[in-house]
Amino acid sequence: MDLFDRLMSIRILAPLFPAYKRHKEKLLYVFFGGLTTVVSLVTFWLVDRVLAQNEHVANLVSWLLAVLFAFVTNRIWVFEAKTAGMAAFFKQMLGFYGGRLATLGIEEALLLVFITWLHFDSMVVKVAAQVVVLILNYIISKLLIFRKNV
Repeated sequence: MDLFDRLMSIRILAPLFPAYKRHKEKLLYVFFGGLTTVVSLVTFWLVDRVLAQNEHVANLVSWLLAVLFAFVTNRIWVFEAKTAGMAAFFKQMLGFYGGRLATLGIEEALLLVFITWLHFDSMVVKVAAQVVVLILNYIISKLLIFRKNV
């Protein structure tokens, strides 16, 4: 029983425990995705505003740290994906970063098409793109990066 199972077994939350167990992976994915967003925004703010760096540098640093945070939390708590040895660990990590790079490319393409070319509202497109990226990241992580060896 991990930390989250223990929290959900607290008396006041106990009635929710069966639903939590059925949807644990997805709930933890969304929870840690929210924390990843916080890491990204705080890091961007620190590099952009406090360190007074270019916004592109801030975005790159923010993305690198957010993806690292997501990798660690997804590996340990969401997908519980252990590896045998350092080579397997780094292969898993490189695959995770590769998947995130792919979805970053997809997001950038969506923004280019719908904001730059078609002039849709930028925030609406950004939110819609984030939903697409969230779903794709989950599928890539579940099926390719952290798949269980059955």
